[in-house]
Amino acid sequence: MELRHSRKRFLKDLTTSALGLSLSGSILSSLFSQTSGVSKMLKRKIPKTGEEIPAIGLGTWQTLDVDPEPSSLAPLREVLLEFLKFGGGVVDSSPMYGRSEEIFGILSKEIPDPDRKKFFLATKVWIRGESAGKSQIEASFKKMNAEKIDLFQIHNLLDTQTHLKTLRNLREKSKIRYIGLTHFTTSAFSEMERISEKEKPDFLQIPYSIVTREAENRILPFAQEHGIAVLINRPFEEGGLFRRTKGKTLPEYFKEWDCNSFAQVFLKYILSHPAVTSVIPATSKLSHLKDNMGAGLGKLPEGKERKVFLSNLLDTLDS
Repeated sequence: MELRHSRKRFLKDLTTSALGLSLSGSILSSLFSQTSGVSKMLKRKIPKTGEEIPAIGLGTWQTLDVDPEPSSLAPLREVLLEFLKFGGGVVDSSPMYGRSEEIFGILSKEIPDPDRKKFFLATKVWIRGESAGKSQIEASFKKMNAEKIDLFQIHNLLDTQTHLKTLRNLREKSKIRYIGLTHFTTSAFSEMERISEKEKPDFLQIPYSIVTREAENRILPFAQEHGIAVLINRPFEEGGLFRRTKGKTLPEYFKEWDCNSFAQVFLKYILSHPAVTSVIPATSKLSHLKDNMGAGLGKLPEGKERKVFLSNLLDTLDS
């Protein structure tokens, strides 16, 4: 009940900020951009180009894998529209995610061009073989209703060398803008580093949360050193973190960091690492989308404060 209450409180606070009142506190480092006096979604730079993208994105695993029926599409359409309204942009999908690419494409057709251009589209190739890979990539363009895809990633490092050749060719033709590597397990970090050292991708996508922090020890410092952008998947441990906070009250300490819910606390800890470019929590619920977007506003802990922030959060989970 407390979590639901805090989500409602977030909406009230957001309405206030929309009237022109700024959230208190400083914003982490010059990598973030914020309009003076008006709360705005935090953005971080892609190291290879300096382009800024919103720090809170939207994953589509399971959430957009629905039948294209009006009753299924209506709430998802509202989520996408609100996502853009709140300053979002990064939408991440994959052919592995069932109908997610297709559903996004259907919904995006209804969004006017000026707004649709705000999307930073990311998807993946996930198959073996050059010919099969090219066919899958071509299908993704059609399904997502896109002439250009911003980021194309090799899903779970499957047949990496084969697909890198294809993706580089597409980038030369300006069909895609960035190339990335992904994996969903921390055990793949060493292989990601080995490949990245040689092939120099623009992005890595990895798992990272307040309880899965292996990334802090190697892959995030590696990405920072080599100028590679990082997308974060599974920030809520597929809902496991909310099961651990069920029935618990958000401590006042976190409200000092402009957090109004546990979701915002979980996301702000991730965003407080300077190597993280964008976090992509997946949701099909409007209330959760609005709550998640709130993590891109206000203060983030730095240095020693970040350690205290984590310590307080882990104490809360264990209490």
